[in-house]
Amino acid sequence: MQKDKIKNIGIISPGAMGISVAATMRRSGFDVYWASAGRSAESVARAEEHNLLDAHTVANLCATCEAIVSVCPPHTAVSVAEEVLATGFNGVYLDANAIAPNKAVHIAEMMAAAGVVFVDGSIIGGPAWEPNSTWLYLSGAQAELVAEFFAEGPLETAVIGDQIGQASALKMCFAAYSKGTTALLSMILAGAEALGVRANLEEQWSRGGSDFAAQTQQRVRRVTAKAWRFEGEMHEIAATFASVGLPAGFHEAAADIYQRLGHFKDAEETQPSQKLSTRYLTSSVSMVKKRSG
Repeated sequence: MQKDKIKNIGIISPGAMGISVAATMRRSGFDVYWASAGRSAESVARAEEHNLLDAHTVANLCATCEAIVSVCPPHTAVSVAEEVLATGFNGVYLDANAIAPNKAVHIAEMMAAAGVVFVDGSIIGGPAWEPNSTWLYLSGAQAELVAEFFAEGPLETAVIGDQIGQASALKMCFAAYSKGTTALLSMILAGAEALGVRANLEEQWSRGGSDFAAQTQQRVRRVTAKAWRFEGEMHEIAATFASVGLPAGFHEAAADIYQRLGHFKDAEETQPSQKLSTRYLTSSVSMVKKRSG
């Protein structure tokens, strides 16, 4: 399929990240559609604010659009792909989710069997509202075609190869460190609090003028209310490393930490960061004691 044959692009789904992806596609000259059926009032408001066109249902979305972009939680990536295929869609499909390379290959095989052009993608960074802050990495035979969807930014793109799974692998390795170490630091703070030595630990971290203690608290505060999004990603990272014979346990444990924090979903909207961090530590200590009791 040629770029000039693609006018309408569907986005599944325009959450905090997806809406910024959609905004870049609109800025790049495409009509961007979404499906409002079953979506929240917050999603409707985001879509209206950024002038997305409502196809109402996924079936209508797939009938209207020559390309579909999937930006969803990793645990729903396969089911979203299956829902799209069930409509008879046969255009271009970009999976931009945080999934293991093997899962990307699996979805690509499903798409190929239905005559769909598949491109593997991964997003590194937060919602893309500023240039040079968030990158969409792409791989696959038609990756250059899909890169044109985002030509005007501010979401940046980079094609890193023609093999499905390369873009997903990069995301997994990047997030293994960035989000994996934050989970580790969250556990350390909770453990130190439970053991009564948090102040001592932070004093030790601060020796020699180091700001590591302050940085650690900042990282925990930033992630606490978003942790519900990261549990599935940690499972995907664990599966990625297991597929090449490396231990999966590091990131399965990180998934456990983020699962424990899941009840703080969206709490940053109403809680100051310091108060939220204190609530996190109190809750985590409670869970530590409950599990050891």
